[in-house]
Amino acid sequence: MSRAQQPSRRTVLTAAVAAAVAGGTAPAAAAARRPAAGTGGAPARPIDYHAWTAYREWRLGAAQGVRAVAGARPGVVIGAPAGRTDYTDPHTGTTATWEYATWTSPVHRLTVPATEVVSSWNAHTPDGTWLQVELQGTYSDGAETPWYVMGRWAAGDQDIKRTSVDGQSDGKSSIWTDTFAIDDASTGLRLTSYRLRLTLYRRPGTHLTPTVWRLGAMGSDIPDRFTVPASTPGLAQELAVPRYSQEIHKGQYPQYDGGGEAWCSPTSSSMIIEYWGGRLTSEQLSWVDPAYADPQVDNAARFTYDYQYEGCGNWPFNAAYAATFEGLQGVVTRLASLTDLETLIAAGIPAITSQSFLKTELTGAGYGTSGHLMTVIGFTADGDVIANDPASPSDDAVRRVYLRREFENIWLRTKRYNASGNVASGTGGVCYLYFPAHPTPLQRKALAAVGVR
Repeated sequence: MSRAQQPSRRTVLTAAVAAAVAGGTAPAAAAARRPAAGTGGAPARPIDYHAWTAYREWRLGAAQGVRAVAGARPGVVIGAPAGRTDYTDPHTGTTATWEYATWTSPVHRLTVPATEVVSSWNAHTPDGTWLQVELQGTYSDGAETPWYVMGRWAAGDQDIKRTSVDGQSDGKSSIWTDTFAIDDASTGLRLTSYRLRLTLYRRPGTHLTPTVWRLGAMGSDIPDRFTVPASTPGLAQELAVPRYSQEIHKGQYPQYDGGGEAWCSPTSSSMIIEYWGGRLTSEQLSWVDPAYADPQVDNAARFTYDYQYEGCGNWPFNAAYAATFEGLQGVVTRLASLTDLETLIAAGIPAITSQSFLKTELTGAGYGTSGHLMTVIGFTADGDVIANDPASPSDDAVRRVYLRREFENIWLRTKRYNASGNVASGTGGVCYLYFPAHPTPLQRKALAAVGVR
């Protein structure tokens, strides 16, 4: 489970929710919202995930020193650098000079004007390189946001310390770790469009370059709710996903979020990475104490750690880590229902879900949490959720069956009551999806059905 005490996207929004309820208004994560009308008057899907992945799409962006490359996985690389700049790493105090080049996406008009946006990316950053992702958007009142930093990232941790950036706000919206959020959605203000800017960095005088294959963002306007509508079971299937416990890593490498007890996100990521065949070499794991079981989990914690957030639960950093494994890609999005999860499971795609709940709200869990990730691997004949829950005492105990109605509510709601009886926020269906770089036709169809391409 994530550390309850750390200042995160959710604890900050929770405080805003409570204050708004007391004052009779509601902020970004909990505003009373009307679902947009779709065809025939039906509610439109309140989620818009969009990404740039194809060679022709990379060619449409505005490039300064970046060039698009074709091939099995089209992307962008540094061609001729646009210039040099100094960067002082806030977590080491080290200042270094870097060559850089930029790629700016075309404007993407959101199909659903959004209260929240989360970006994610897939890239290779050899030693001596790193990247930055920024977002700039237009509000429904016509004003523009500043360029917000959504993450500074490298696959390794020798050149820079990967980090989110706190303190970004323009009085209308703010960045909470990895999430853009409208400050007060009760005003009706929304983000109607955005563009992303990618800056690639390398050591001067070298031919090194990051390669970025996927860059995208998920915008959403999830209806404010304590309870979500019940879904109808439609699938009985279970995927053979490896099982790993975060709890057996308790006390290991406390410099990464206090140790294994808080490693729900990288532990869940490790399960699905290995499901798709991702393996680490003995050389890659040589830094881990050989006495530790499942060293790949320790590795995932180290290389998803956000030095500003002081945790391993940065959503896009986990998706980016998964995509460092050959043949994999990862995205952060939201799903609208358990039916969406069933669609993915039927195509062989497990999902990592984010939820918060009291001990009494999820039968059989045995704990409550202000934020926890687990891996959904299937559904029983009764429609209940089969989950690999890393908050288990051993690897053998990881497989759990949770009641369908309870699980869908704790995962999909946007508001809840915490252990103190105060109003807190829910994640509204956030999930990580990891899948092959070249999906099968069935997998492509399932991903498209939940808004991912």
